[in-house]
Amino acid sequence: MTSHERVVRAVTFQGPDRIPYNLPAPWGSDLRGCGAGADPNWQPAVNTETEREDEFHCIWRKLPGDKTMGQVIGHPLKDYAMLDDFEWPDYTLEARYEGARNACADNPEEKFLLGSIPMSLIHRLEYLRGHVEAWTDPYEHPEELRRLLNILADIAIQATDRLANAGAHAIMSCDDWGLQDRPMLSPAVFAEFFKPVYHRVYHHAHERGLLTFLHSCGHITDLLEHFIEAELDVIQQDQQENMGVEELARRFGGRLCFWCPVDIQQTMVHGSVEDVRAYARKLIDNFGRFNGGFIAQWYASPAAVDHSQEKIDAMAEEFVNYGAVVYA
Repeated sequence: MTSHERVVRAVTFQGPDRIPYNLPAPWGSDLRGCGAGADPNWQPAVNTETEREDEFHCIWRKLPGDKTMGQVIGHPLKDYAMLDDFEWPDYTLEARYEGARNACADNPEEKFLLGSIPMSLIHRLEYLRGHVEAWTDPYEHPEELRRLLNILADIAIQATDRLANAGAHAIMSCDDWGLQDRPMLSPAVFAEFFKPVYHRVYHHAHERGLLTFLHSCGHITDLLEHFIEAELDVIQQDQQENMGVEELARRFGGRLCFWCPVDIQQTMVHGSVEDVRAYARKLIDNFGRFNGGFIAQWYASPAAVDHSQEKIDAMAEEFVNYGAVVYA
């Protein structure tokens, strides 16, 4: 079974030969990225060591020597009166997809090709409008918010079409919707404003033959049913312990594929090596018991979250070894 077929079978609950995984060397991966790239002609108006403008005209600032992406301090859509004349990045530009086309054309190991798209609805909304404005827009500017979110969906669909043309197998985006113990907003507000936008993009992706992946951390149990109804196929969660692996599997297993490492905030930090191994098996036993339904992952910035190499190796070894025999 090829990596591509293995991931598809896991996501669609059709019986992969083993648990698919995306792990560090030397363990390997069944997945390969092939996302939309930057506009090669983009010239930011601000570009210094500590400040830069992105393609959506948001101004980012970070401390000298800071290796993080920093914070947005310049919000170009503070006033919705500016929306009519706003200059959006062009995601129909074919030059953005040269790397994706090359990755899809040169895939001798038949990896599953996962194409990232520019769809980060709540984060991009905050970057464009500002934090307070983004969270009060559903109440103070509902029609303008719907219009803005659908413009962002249009851009995501432009990228989706070109990645489909390149040969990608799925689209991937990131939106962290959860606090530690609940969603950041009420499920009713999410369902009214954001769910229809996700559905537009995900339904279009399915029409183009692509699967749909989303990264979202935090306690998002109360949003997952909405994501399933919006045609999400895979949820990538770096933390699950706050929601309960068994509870997530009970409510959503067999309808949504989970793509996870051992919980990055709890067991990977505070647990023993044997705790890590046991948790890896628990993820497989709960999410993967539906003739598929689970993809194993690692956290690619381990130093930032205090993950030891010993625990990373234990997690990867358990995912690979136990994941190879669980279906047999």
